[in-house]
Amino acid sequence: MANIAVVDMAGKNVGEITLNDAIFGIEPNAVVMHEAVVNYLANQRQGTQSTLTRTEVSGGGKKPWRQKGTGHARQGSTRAPQWRHGGVVHAPKPRDYSYVINKKERRIALKSALSDKVLSGSLIVLDAMKVDSYSTKTVVNCLKAIGAAKKTLIVLEDNNSFAVKSAANIEGVKTAQYNTINTYDIVNADSLVIVKNAVAKIEEVYA
Repeated sequence: MANIAVVDMAGKNVGEITLNDAIFGIEPNAVVMHEAVVNYLANQRQGTQSTLTRTEVSGGGKKPWRQKGTGHARQGSTRAPQWRHGGVVHAPKPRDYSYVINKKERRIALKSALSDKVLSGSLIVLDAMKVDSYSTKTVVNCLKAIGAAKKTLIVLEDNNSFAVKSAANIEGVKTAQYNTINTYDIVNADSLVIVKNAVAKIEEVYA
């Protein structure tokens, strides 16, 4: 089992924590991680795009010129796709892009993402996120002190509204609870900061 130092908000070592190898020590499965990321992004798509086909564009009921004898190519409507203001060929229509991958794949992908952060040295365990008021400066100073990257995911034990809203103003920083983390957010972050108590909760849920 891997041992990782626990730091406080000032960046000082205050202890050590042993991580569960079943979650933080597996060999990352890049294929499953990729599938989970693609699935997440697909599920985020609104699918509200809509363009008019030639049957839906107003006008175009009159034949622009007679069939023969003009020297022009024959035309039946001014709303055909080749005309200006015409309809769109194979126009995109509202659709649902979401799909489901099985639970086992989701869990393997999440464990792979967590293990990858440990292997790359991008996992930081924080003793506690003590934010007692709405203060962006407090969170900024904390992230600087612990050496977090610009793109950081902070995993909290509970819904600390002070910490969540204070971090919301920082570009590249995102917060999540231990039970709402997903593979995409972990992979997308350069640094993963997890509160010590949240580590125990993650191990309890996913072990």
